[in-house]
Amino acid sequence: MFFGSFWPSSLGLGLFLLLLFSVLQWFQVPTGSLLDWVIGGLSFQWLLLITTVPWNIHLQARDVLVEAEQSQERQIAIAPEKLSYAATLARRSLGVAIILHLLSAAVLYGLAATGISAIGYLSSGAALLLTGLRPTLQGYEYLAQRLHSIRQEFRYPREDVLELRDRLERLETTTKMLEQQLDPEYEGSWVEKSQQFSRQMRSELSQALTAIDRLRSDNDSDHQRLAREAKQGIAQLSEDSEFLNHARELIRFFKSA
Repeated sequence: MFFGSFWPSSLGLGLFLLLLFSVLQWFQVPTGSLLDWVIGGLSFQWLLLITTVPWNIHLQARDVLVEAEQSQERQIAIAPEKLSYAATLARRSLGVAIILHLLSAAVLYGLAATGISAIGYLSSGAALLLTGLRPTLQGYEYLAQRLHSIRQEFRYPREDVLELRDRLERLETTTKMLEQQLDPEYEGSWVEKSQQFSRQMRSELSQALTAIDRLRSDNDSDHQRLAREAKQGIAQLSEDSEFLNHARELIRFFKSA
């Protein structure tokens, strides 16, 4: 993120200084040599770089160590190798930052002492001043953040925060379980079982309706068969009755004869 904006800003600053130097030269304003301007611009960019990158690494590593110490006081487990890495990085980045400031001050002072550019005196002084200025500002910010965190702990005790975190974790677990149970694609979920039961009920209902239709058809066939048999029986009785009538008439005829 820093380097993504550093190079465009450096180019913009260089073009601005070149334009400003040209304008001042055009109006014949005493501005020193072009070399002084180039060394001044490069010194500014270099001091900005060494004041930002190594110090940011060192201070962020220190913040990690402070947070790790606070976590250990609250009995939160921290991997020893991570803690050792942060401590090593904080120590080495501090050494690199101080060495870069001292070397920069020496080189810039050498440029001024050899008569190459008088701007070196000012730049070397700025390099030495920034060596203590950045840690001082960061120390103030750290104290402010520390006081803020202490005040937050007074307002929201650590035990309450841990209990709230446990509740949130349980709520998250319960929510995840509910999502799984309501997911129709998750095997064994309520929705999947409900859909399976619904399909089974529809299949059984369809089979029951088919059986009812078949029974209704068989019942109609049986009624029709019984009706035919009844008609046939009635017709047979009619024929038998006529035969008996004829037989009785024949018997009466023989008796009368």
